[in-house]
Amino acid sequence: MSVVFNLDAKKDARILLLSLRKMKFHVARCYLYELEDLICEFDSADILTPVFNPELFKVTNRIANTAAQAVGSSKIINPLFKHFNLDKEYELFFVICQSPLDILTINSIKNWRNKCRKVVVWLDEIWAKDIEKWKVQLSVLQEFDYIFMNFSQSIEGVTKIIQHPCEYIPFGIDAIKFCPYPLNRERSVDLYSVGRRSQVTHQALLDLSERVNFFYIYETIKDLYTIDHRYHRSLYKNILKKSRYFIANRAKIDDTNATGDQQEVGARFFEGAAAGTVMLGVPPECESFTRNFDWEDAVIKVSYDAPNIAEILAALDSQPDRLQKIRTDNVINSLLKHDWVYRWETILATVGLNSTPAMMTRKAHLQNLVERILTRKNSEERSAHYSDRIHKQERTQMPVA
Repeated sequence: MSVVFNLDAKKDARILLLSLRKMKFHVARCYLYELEDLICEFDSADILTPVFNPELFKVTNRIANTAAQAVGSSKIINPLFKHFNLDKEYELFFVICQSPLDILTINSIKNWRNKCRKVVVWLDEIWAKDIEKWKVQLSVLQEFDYIFMNFSQSIEGVTKIIQHPCEYIPFGIDAIKFCPYPLNRERSVDLYSVGRRSQVTHQALLDLSERVNFFYIYETIKDLYTIDHRYHRSLYKNILKKSRYFIANRAKIDDTNATGDQQEVGARFFEGAAAGTVMLGVPPECESFTRNFDWEDAVIKVSYDAPNIAEILAALDSQPDRLQKIRTDNVINSLLKHDWVYRWETILATVGLNSTPAMMTRKAHLQNLVERILTRKNSEERSAHYSDRIHKQERTQMPVA
C-alpha cells in the first residue's frame, strides 16, 4: 500500500505542521490550508504532508475509525497503515482537524510527543450533539497541551470527554489578499452565493437576473473538489472583491439534523467582510458572533427564504452612502481583527512562544492598509473611530523573538 510522507524541511524550523492537503481536496478545507501556508510565511515551519490515494484513504480512514470505535481505543489505530519518525525536535507541533475523522491521522507520526515540546490541535467542526459519538477519537487529544475550537458551544462537551481545557478561537482570513483596496473599485458582480442556499431566494434571484441587468453568481455542481487549494482561494477572493452583495447564513442553517439547532459562526462571514461585500442573511444568535462582528450592519438580516429579495436589494441600492459605510467598516474591522496573524499570535502566546519579526511586519502592513483606506476616504470622523484600535494593537504587540 503506497504511502509517502513529504517533509518540506527548513534548517531552523521551530514549528511542525501536519497537513492533509495531499489527501483531502474538498473546497471546504481550503481556508485551513490557507492558514497553514501563512504560518509557513510568517513563522519558521516544516510542513509534513502524507500523500495517499484520496479514494483509498476514504476507505481506510472509515475502516480505521470504525475499528477504533470497536476496540474502544484510538491510540493504536492509524488510517495510513504506515509510520513516520521525526528526526529533529520542534518547539510546537500544530495540527488542524476539520473533522473528528482526521484525528487518527496523528497516529501516523510515531514519535511526535517526544520530539515536540508543545502540541496544539485546532479542532474545527464538531457539533455538541455528536461529541459522545466521537469519544474514542477525541481521546487522542488527551496527550495534547492545548485544544482550540471555533465552535464555541461545543467546548464544554469536548472538555468533559478529554478532561483537558479547550479554548475558543474564531475563524480567520488572509485579510491582505482579500482586501479590495481601493474600496471604490468597480464591483461587477451584483450578488454572489456559495454553498447552501434557499431555493425560494435562489429562484427569486434567478427571476431578477432574467428581468433586468443583474449579474448573479451561484454554484451549479455538488461535491466540490479542487486540484489546488491556492487556485480555489484566488478565484474565490477575486469574485468576492468584485461582488456587491454576498449571501451569508449561520453554519448549516438548513440542516438541523446535523446541528441540533446549535448556532455557530461559519467562515463565510469572515470572507465576505474582508472582501468588502454587503452581507445578507441570517447570522447566528450567539455570543461569538456578537463579539467578532460588533459593528453596525456587519450582516443585514434577511430571511433565509426571501421571495422579496429583489425589493430588499432595490431598497438597499437607494442608500449608496450606507452601503459604502458597510463596505468600509467590514474591510477595516477585518484588517484590524480577523487576519490569520492575530489567530497565530494568540496560539503562540498561549503556548509561551514569541511572535516573529515577520508577524510584526505583517501586523504593521495591516495597520498601514487601514490608514491608507481612511486617508483615501478623507474621513476625519471615521479615522478617529478606528485610531484607538490601531494604537491599542501597537501597545500590545508581543515581544519579538
